[in-house]
Amino acid sequence: MAAEINIREFLGESEEIIDSLNRDLLALDQSVRHGKGKTDPALINNIFRAAHSLKGISGLFGFAEMTRLSHTLETLLDRLRMGKIQLGLRVLDLLFEAVEMLRQIVVRKGEGQTGEIPRLDDLLHRLEHVDVQGAESEADLFRRVGIGPEILSVLTEYEEHRLSENLREGVGLYQLRASFSLSTFDEDLGQLQQAAKKLGEIITTLPSADASSDEQITFILLLGTDRPREQVREALADRLVEVKELRAGTAPAAPEAKAEPEVEPAEPAEPAEPVVETGLEGSLRSISQTVRVDIGKLDNLMNIVGELVLFKNIIAQLIERLKAEAGFSELMIELFKANRALERKLSELQQGVLEVRMVPIGQVFDKLSRNLRKLSRELGKEVEFVTEGGQTELDKLIIEDLADPLMHVIRNSLDHGIEIKAERIQLGKPERGLIRLRAFQRGNHVVIEIQDDGAGLDYARIKKKAAQMGLADVSAELKPEELNELLFLPGFSTAEKVSEISGRGVGLDVVKSNISALSGAIDLLSSPGEGTTVSITLPITLAIIQALIIEAGTETFAIPLNAVQESLVVSPDEIQTIEGREVIELRERTLPLLRLARFFGLRPRPRTPEEEEYATDELFVVKVGIAEKRLGLVVDKMRGRQDIVIKSVGEALKGIRGIAGATELGSQKTILVLDVVDLMEEAASSLFRAAEVTGASGV
Repeated sequence: MAAEINIREFLGESEEIIDSLNRDLLALDQSVRHGKGKTDPALINNIFRAAHSLKGISGLFGFAEMTRLSHTLETLLDRLRMGKIQLGLRVLDLLFEAVEMLRQIVVRKGEGQTGEIPRLDDLLHRLEHVDVQGAESEADLFRRVGIGPEILSVLTEYEEHRLSENLREGVGLYQLRASFSLSTFDEDLGQLQQAAKKLGEIITTLPSADASSDEQITFILLLGTDRPREQVREALADRLVEVKELRAGTAPAAPEAKAEPEVEPAEPAEPAEPVVETGLEGSLRSISQTVRVDIGKLDNLMNIVGELVLFKNIIAQLIERLKAEAGFSELMIELFKANRALERKLSELQQGVLEVRMVPIGQVFDKLSRNLRKLSRELGKEVEFVTEGGQTELDKLIIEDLADPLMHVIRNSLDHGIEIKAERIQLGKPERGLIRLRAFQRGNHVVIEIQDDGAGLDYARIKKKAAQMGLADVSAELKPEELNELLFLPGFSTAEKVSEISGRGVGLDVVKSNISALSGAIDLLSSPGEGTTVSITLPITLAIIQALIIEAGTETFAIPLNAVQESLVVSPDEIQTIEGREVIELRERTLPLLRLARFFGLRPRPRTPEEEEYATDELFVVKVGIAEKRLGLVVDKMRGRQDIVIKSVGEALKGIRGIAGATELGSQKTILVLDVVDLMEEAASSLFRAAEVTGASGV
């Protein structure tokens, strides 16, 4: 058991490191593609250290394949940061491939797979045989500048490399000398380093052998910067620093020839700190400073909290009964106060457990960025991928089930939406396509939008395909939203040929099913020639939710409160029938109605004598909505709101449309929870529309 826990911890930490590797590689890729002549040494160092950490923990657990690959990757990255290999698209592709292979190994370990890993040996061979670039002798460079042996003799190999790189790039080189009190030197030196970093790159920081007194210590810093000497002196004037210019900055007439001239290395976004090699850093230390908890434990904790919520509801009902029978006695008042205190603390506990389950959706965004880069290269399309709202949080279980639907939508945008470069130029569009992924919170829901600036939906082609499949009449006038719904039907695809990217007839219907399983909704909005936006609306959590308890016929149901917009009382005169469907006019908009008792085939609910005495023809309507869809549910009675825990209904009721699960009320009665998205889709379907026309008695 302990071994299993250790393996799970290893897999969790490995996944975090690989995600970090992927993010840094994406940043490096952007700097290489859009840079101005330099690469960021700090970024390459981060990638190197992550590979070193992965090698350490994989070796500790005896996973030979991962150890070999991470060690080979670390060696390549070390040569890269030492300037022995020129960074270009070919090397970047190889690095991305290695990280993807590391991820596959982690997945295999998590699934308990054994045996030889395909293509691993080939990848190792290619990583080991990347060409080494020739370079001018570092000794010659240092000799021309006149750096003393007292400094050169203590520089690490990496610091010598950074020094030579700065000299080759023609930047100015300055020796900074400052003395600090022994009691405050660590803070004072840190402030000096921060000030120097704003000017350029600190190549090394060395303590000097000579000091002005026994109470002081002197440090020497080598600074590479494009700033002129006057600006350096002025910026450090208040630090009591002696500034000595070793070499003035010179702009080279032309850059050195590169192995891959189509890519210019990027300028550093932030200078790198010198790396001190101890052989220990990064081997076992986790990149993340958070505590990882198995989601199964959180589920168990949430179930316990859910049971407490049910018992709290039972206690509340017992108090109401006791109050009705005995009135407000002193004991009753004390019991009421204790129950209110229990409710507050239980609410805090519930909120705390929910917050622990929440993770930023940016975790999914990072994985999508990696896959999109690969797909764009395969399709030969230049695409800019922009993400917004990565800090928006969702339940961990929803996040896990969201990655595949999002990837499918983005794949469709890239394959069918974004045009090829020549076509975009002809249309007057930017050469690079744009796919924007945005997430934001709206009430108790999270909205995720995937937007592209491609060709948009070809509605004429969609209508033609629908006619071929017998789903629509060619002569019929169909609105864009009706044509959009056709895209979500099983097997519907306008792709004329099958590709590895899309067009296999298993598409948006699967996406819609997966989103519906998460109690979410999906909408399409497209402008021909301008692009398409896919909007996905999801609840923040599916654990403990508030619900509106209603009665329809002889049954009691729960409606998730995050889908309820308002409740209405409607007279029969307000109900109209349009195309066989009952609707009402609500604030100048048409609201379709669905009678729950009729939908589920329930017997009418018998009325009590009191209800008969005050009975009217008016109907209760609960207006529900998710995303842009709206529906009015006609119910017989509304009983109020209550916290509920949704449980699975099992195989017996699994196939019934409109049911999301079951829950238990405070009276210990089990009722069904309505699936609002399912009901809205069923109400809008042609099959149900026909049933309404033939079976409705009319109002």
